[in-house]
Amino acid sequence: MIRVKNLYKNFDGKDVLKNITIDYMQGECSLIIGASGSGKTVLLKSIVGLHEPTSGEIWYDGTEFTTLPLEERKKMRKDVGMLFQGSALFDFATVEENVMFPMDFFTDWSKEEKLERANFCLKRVNLENSNKKYPSELSGGMQKRVGIARAIALNPRYLFCDEPNSGLDPGTSILIDRLIKEITEEYDITTVINTHDMNSVMEIGDKIGFIYKGEKLWEGTRNDILHADCMELNEFVFASNMAKKLKSYI
Repeated sequence: MIRVKNLYKNFDGKDVLKNITIDYMQGECSLIIGASGSGKTVLLKSIVGLHEPTSGEIWYDGTEFTTLPLEERKKMRKDVGMLFQGSALFDFATVEENVMFPMDFFTDWSKEEKLERANFCLKRVNLENSNKKYPSELSGGMQKRVGIARAIALNPRYLFCDEPNSGLDPGTSILIDRLIKEITEEYDITTVINTHDMNSVMEIGDKIGFIYKGEKLWEGTRNDILHADCMELNEFVFASNMAKKLKSYI
């Protein structure tokens, strides 16, 4: 479980996050949604530790992350997996080397142990026999799956995904959503996903938090969102082509 409590973040004296309080539960896919510039990416980066909060608390289970010294934070990061927007794979490294990167950084495992773990993770995302390929030889969906394999390489307790469906076609997006959901439930991970994809919301959103101009205006489940009593959320959900995406759920 991750608990965010009374979180503020400002840049140059301007509040980008304002008094955010929300819990993310183990074994669930929790989604952060909102328009561009709403603060959802800043929230995700603050939870991970890429931004230092101006004030407030971030708890990972029973540990307050925001008060930990740098060395203790580094130790905790072994429990964190991250799937970056665009996958962020190393072009110069093979699939196998990309997946083994966090093992090289955080463990003293032998090469054989790292390779065994890499093979396990690649098999889990249905990429057997892709070890020696380079990212440029893979489709966008395959690159995302390599990113997921790397994110789970250290068997994390917490998984963060930044726009995991960015640049993917609708069919591949659904496959990536379902893979993230399966891994979350299979390994009982606390998963937090930053997205604007309403298909993802309706497919895998166990809990959704809506951020508007730096404030959390609404939270609930995918079953609640179509009947939410929040004008700003309704405008966001039913704007432009999002309404078309949701017709099948109404």
